[in-house]
Amino acid sequence: MSTPTIAVLGSINLDIVATAQQLPVAGETVTGATLSEHPGGKGANQALAARRLGADVSMIGRVGADNNAYSALALLRADGVDLARVSVDETQATGVALICVDSAGENQIVVAPGANAGITPEHAGLPQCDALICQLEVPAQTIVDAAQHFDGFFVLNLAPARDVPNALFSEADLIIVNETEADFYGPELLAKSSGLIAITYGAKGAALFRRGEQLARALPPEIVATDATGAGDSFVAALTLALVRGDTPETALRFACCVGALTATRAGAQTSLPLLADVEAKLALD
Repeated sequence: MSTPTIAVLGSINLDIVATAQQLPVAGETVTGATLSEHPGGKGANQALAARRLGADVSMIGRVGADNNAYSALALLRADGVDLARVSVDETQATGVALICVDSAGENQIVVAPGANAGITPEHAGLPQCDALICQLEVPAQTIVDAAQHFDGFFVLNLAPARDVPNALFSEADLIIVNETEADFYGPELLAKSSGLIAITYGAKGAALFRRGEQLARALPPEIVATDATGAGDSFVAALTLALVRGDTPETALRFACCVGALTATRAGAQTSLPLLADVEAKLALD
């Protein structure tokens, strides 16, 4: 088949990551961490993941007129993601995520959205493509407008969990949530969608549903986790790509679980995203 084309409307951040033995609890200071910077943002992560898995990808987003913008876009640019629809905000800084990661790969994240919060429907012109992926790190109304004007496969990653217009549930062909997000929205609200619902369960894998009926379930391959940052985003990209290219629900879910697991074996979000060849090799061994 022809190469799948995917547009991603979402956030572009610079991730500042502190890696320590343990995560702090409220009011606690943890020392002895190491510091690093990586390109990030759920939108940018998903765009790069889809590109590395073989799709032609367009990124739709917004950055500030600052040095962080160059760093935040570096890997997207290097891997050939189309950045023609990334606009510059002269008044807001590029988004920044502050991430703490422990020795088991678990993380805590605080995001300062900056220019991401300024993406309006006027900034979100859509290319012709097979699929559109959106998350919730940009204004909800911009996502609603994009969904209503897009006639392809619309994917909604309801992360981070927050209240959104009911219209989004009826527009989505695929909704992706983790366990925490699924609890936030509840089964009644998710049931408003006639599309597919994917729920991820971390190391326990993922399941795919339609109107409450389970269509498929898959487990990830065994790995040694280093950093879970970006694993959910790569899962979103992988499942979208697999379904667009015509994989069965079972095959698509197994592929996405493998991609998410491989992402967790390396540090950082975008720096850890696997290539298609790596995923195919892992699936062949599993």
